[in-house]
Amino acid sequence: MARIEQHNIVYRRIEAAIHYIEEHAQEQPGLDDIAAHVHLSKHHFARLFKEWVGVSPIQFLHFITVEYTKERLAEQQSILDAAHSAGLSGPGRLHDLFVNFEGMTPGEYKQRGKELTITYDFASSPFGECLLATTTRGICYLGFVGQSQDHQFAELKSTWPGACFVRSSDAIAPIMRSIFYPQGSTGKKLTLLLKGTNFQINVWRALLTIPAGHLATYKDIATLLGTPKASRAVGNAIAVNPVGYLIPCHRAITSTGAIKKYRWGSTRKKALIGWEASKRELAQESSSL
Repeated sequence: MARIEQHNIVYRRIEAAIHYIEEHAQEQPGLDDIAAHVHLSKHHFARLFKEWVGVSPIQFLHFITVEYTKERLAEQQSILDAAHSAGLSGPGRLHDLFVNFEGMTPGEYKQRGKELTITYDFASSPFGECLLATTTRGICYLGFVGQSQDHQFAELKSTWPGACFVRSSDAIAPIMRSIFYPQGSTGKKLTLLLKGTNFQINVWRALLTIPAGHLATYKDIATLLGTPKASRAVGNAIAVNPVGYLIPCHRAITSTGAIKKYRWGSTRKKALIGWEASKRELAQESSSL
């Protein structure tokens, strides 16, 4: 977990830098200003940033601008058409991971986790501290810590009020590695166990069809589900997504290209979008060589 912990430390610097840039956008702060705000030298900050995301801070900022997101939205329709033709009933592919998707039965939903044992722990990730919870049937929760660990755990418990909770770092650590560093894992499929209405589960399943480095609007997703006027309902379903990152609700944005409304903070959403966009751009550059 040492590598993930180091990324967690770097992410906190990145998060502070993004906050600073947003607050001083009209002043057009330079690299010196941003580095000083996070208490690092210009060269050290630039090196850390590039190690984390693969590109310079200025390039990264380009990836989270409205202009860039609009460009990605313009190419999105063909991706959603392909996803629609393939259907939404099978497992979704996310990054290099295969995610098996399982919704609870109506009877299990009504039980609200009664007689279910949930193993959980807090751990570092490349995007800050998170809380991961799993059952014998699959991962049931992944949330980034915002206010405090107590607040995050209370949210988990409210989702599964009838369950028995067991904290275990030994059980959670290898799952964390397989999620955030799949290239070093065994390649075992990840299964998600989700509790939601049929509509919510269909929205979460649709999110899995959006590839890393791409974006879709709430209306795009509603149209994909055959309910083009249900953008607001789609947004509500995305807002309660219980498994962050693996179900990539951060890839859903407004039709204007604005990046906001994320369950675990708009700054983290921008970090996730920018990070994935940089990986996409770097992959395209490599393939063109």
